[in-house]
Amino acid sequence: MSKNSAVYKQLPAVSKLLDSDSLSDKIEEYGRQAVTESIRRILENYRKILKTQSQEISENQIIQSICDDIEKSNKNSLIKVVNASGVIINTNLGRVPLSEKVFLEARDIACAYNNLEFNLETAKRGKRNTHLKNILCKLSGAEDALVVNNAAAAVLLCLNTFAKRKEVLVSRGELVEIGGSFRIPEIMKAAGCKMVEIGTTNKTKLSDYENAISEKTAIIFKAHQSNFVIKGFTEEVEVSELAKLGKKYNLPVIYDNGSGLLEKSDFKALKNQIDVKSSIKAGVVLVIFSGDKLFGGPQAGIILGKTSFIEKLEKNQLLRALRIDKTTIALLEASCKLYINEKDLYKHNFIFKTLSQTQVELKSKAEFLQNSLKENKISSKIIPNKAMIGGGTNPESETESFAVKILFNEKNKKQNSEISAIVYKSLMKNHIPIIGILRKGELLFDIITCNENELTTISQALCQAMNNTSKKQK
Repeated sequence: MSKNSAVYKQLPAVSKLLDSDSLSDKIEEYGRQAVTESIRRILENYRKILKTQSQEISENQIIQSICDDIEKSNKNSLIKVVNASGVIINTNLGRVPLSEKVFLEARDIACAYNNLEFNLETAKRGKRNTHLKNILCKLSGAEDALVVNNAAAAVLLCLNTFAKRKEVLVSRGELVEIGGSFRIPEIMKAAGCKMVEIGTTNKTKLSDYENAISEKTAIIFKAHQSNFVIKGFTEEVEVSELAKLGKKYNLPVIYDNGSGLLEKSDFKALKNQIDVKSSIKAGVVLVIFSGDKLFGGPQAGIILGKTSFIEKLEKNQLLRALRIDKTTIALLEASCKLYINEKDLYKHNFIFKTLSQTQVELKSKAEFLQNSLKENKISSKIIPNKAMIGGGTNPESETESFAVKILFNEKNKKQNSEISAIVYKSLMKNHIPIIGILRKGELLFDIITCNENELTTISQALCQAMNNTSKKQK
């Protein structure tokens, strides 16, 4: 018998471990196959360890490793996080949270059979898009509506329907790229149309559009600049002016509004946002926007406009590939219904609820976190902070908030910076990850999007992270 064989003998057989009472609960919860795979994986890991170093490994140690492996293997990939980043519509963190009211209303529909494509009046096949038409038109003043799975899909569908193998006029200042390398020029190429750039990066005039119109022109397209701002010597054509030009030459004007602010808002942070209602009144044939940005609903590409154009979109074969499912329809309809009653809107729409917080309320939340940290013997300081609206609405859209800055007892700035970075990263490994702010070597937590339970989670996680960091340094 080789030396290695003797060492490996201390490892129990797979069958013995499967019969162990310590793993019976795991087998009941995850199934025999999943537990067997985990056992084999852990035993192989221990064989590799024993191959290079001799040590005693107990059966209890092996079972604990198996239990840890099973839990890790079956952990959800998509999990809840606490957003203390100071970005309200944080695309990387799922954009806008849905309210419990919206979710519960949609759950009752999604967890049962429903009339998704069944007309209850005629007892014949129906169309899924009919469920959202009435309420979207009622809220926006549009003639008709169509919803696809996101705004990029909406742009693709519109371009492919009305400008395939034809030309589309677009300002050079609006050839945007947003997260995930989504680029307007690439979408136009994918839609099968030819992009005609007009104007310059900083200045585009009405005459630039008019001079570029030819017999090959199919669409005048305008896009919200989304995630950048051009300042200084600039000029752009208003949506209303483009709509008039379109009527003059019998050309459809399509406006990608992007952010989805339904109507003019009194919130200071949103004062420069072009709203959906105004765009429709201006006379563009179609307006496109996201459901999960300022509108405050689920991911969706909402297209509002004239019935004659919506009907053509509905006949495009691409629509089948871009359509939304029953759950999204239910969530979006419930989100739309909040707009009917202003009280519901400010209570249950996350954007309106967040932006309507007073400075006194925000300061109170910051003090709650500071006091909770103090109980855990963590020093902190409340500072004013500018929270960003985010979500590609406008990089300059900010609102007044407060952040809690952690005060470490390190001797110099470099040590403070290092410990801040270590704790910042370790908080992401919490059972509910905490996403804070690491700015100029300082660790901060903006409280604008956090409720009291989340602030308590931050305090507890921070206490544990700092204790773990302190032990490692010793």
